[in-house]
Amino acid sequence: MKLFLKIIGIFFAAIVIGVIAVALLMPSMDRLGASSEEISASLPGDELVPSPNIGYTRAISVNASPEQIYPWIVQIGADRGGWYSYEWFETNVLRCKNTNADRIHEEWQGLEVGGQVKMCPDEKMPPAYQVARMDPNQAIVLGHQDGDRWVEVWQFVLVPQEDGSTRLVIRSRSEMGGWFWNVMRPGEFIMMQGMMQGIKERAEDMSAG
Repeated sequence: MKLFLKIIGIFFAAIVIGVIAVALLMPSMDRLGASSEEISASLPGDELVPSPNIGYTRAISVNASPEQIYPWIVQIGADRGGWYSYEWFETNVLRCKNTNADRIHEEWQGLEVGGQVKMCPDEKMPPAYQVARMDPNQAIVLGHQDGDRWVEVWQFVLVPQEDGSTRLVIRSRSEMGGWFWNVMRPGEFIMMQGMMQGIKERAEDMSAG
């Protein structure tokens, strides 16, 4: 009995430590790679969810032009180019099997406003993102609606730099929140960090070639 209680105590202590760790790391996760200017900047799609309950702004420098990065973002989606993240993590942990493309596919370049971008091959869960806005070589905004109102947006913004590189700024704004989102945060962060690096590597390889 004492051993059982000890195991239970260790289990709950691990949970508490994990929750505290996530809470402490959330601010840095939410601004990964982003400057103060990028965090405070107004980006395409902000207007769709003007008063979010939760959100983040993350960024990464890519040694490629917006024209070389944009096609990779256009073809994201479980039924197309994947998410350029960690296939093992997506398949075995998130239970969302994806195959990440390593080249630009012309047949996947026809994304339009109103189109759908699937997170997982399953058509029902999680619900597919809808394309809210497309500014060629500048920004793609995905989101979810409740009726005619946008309740969540996911913004991919390309900001060219004077040295020829590009800042890929990714922002999320949502009216949702609560414990479920906080539980999902570590997995979401891992996937997003992998995707940012995946887009960077692919675009830079294409630029170098």
